[in-house]
Amino acid sequence: MIVLTSATGHIGGRVLTDLLAHDAEVRVVVRDSAKLDDAVRRRFEVVQGSHRDPDVVDRALRGADALFWLMPADPTASSIYETYLTASIPGAEAVVRHGVPRVVTVSALGRGTGLYAGHVSASLAMDDLFRSTGAHVRVLANATFIDNLERQVRSLADGVLTGTLPADLKLPMVATRDIGDAAARLLRDGTWTGQDTVDLLGPEDLSLDHVAAVLSEVLERPVRYERGDRAADLETYQRYGMSAAVARALVDMDVAKERGLDLAVTRTRENTTPTSLRTWATEVLRPQVEALG
Repeated sequence: MIVLTSATGHIGGRVLTDLLAHDAEVRVVVRDSAKLDDAVRRRFEVVQGSHRDPDVVDRALRGADALFWLMPADPTASSIYETYLTASIPGAEAVVRHGVPRVVTVSALGRGTGLYAGHVSASLAMDDLFRSTGAHVRVLANATFIDNLERQVRSLADGVLTGTLPADLKLPMVATRDIGDAAARLLRDGTWTGQDTVDLLGPEDLSLDHVAAVLSEVLERPVRYERGDRAADLETYQRYGMSAAVARALVDMDVAKERGLDLAVTRTRENTTPTSLRTWATEVLRPQVEALG
């Protein structure tokens, strides 16, 4: 029995599709079961509610053999540790109570760098929480998601890529589909033991100038990178409803990435994932941009 959280998001949805194709036994935790496909509701057991809720995770983890844990950020949290670490305590306690053998978490690069990184630091603390349960654990440590570019569809349609990192700084970027595939392989494999980290770096390191150049070709329109201001971003995040703590954590993560947070891991064949920026942009981004006219 595999228990799957955040099954309607980019990563969890990819995991769900894989497990459905492999005829796995799955229990899905979801706030709104109406968001699941009919095939999923017919085939899999559904526990409706939030995996922040102790009663929900207690019901979900009874008899579980593996848990996929992805904790979305709460934009209104009073502390970034509240949104990842504190919110995950009910899940970790249920892992212990029900003796769940294996846990796969979705996290980030940066362990061992000594850099405070907002969302990343809180995610790493969440991973340690699950390690403390004594379960076999695999932490998926991810680079920046290529899919974050979807947030800029309208700006990219106008030919502008924005950010606050230096234009020539090369950093790894990974597609969420590759994260989902890695998680699904681990969840279907009931033989691995111990506690370890699985780094996922994407196929190459990219600067934002290079990202703009690739998008110019894929979108068939000139795209330029414009570097913004972190103080302005901080105000914007809060204007759109984020708490001061969560907004600051985003800025702190950005500063840490500029200081080398994502560059501590040596690239190998094992941690290089297949989906390139060009492939992702062609299949996912271009149709969205074209729909805007």
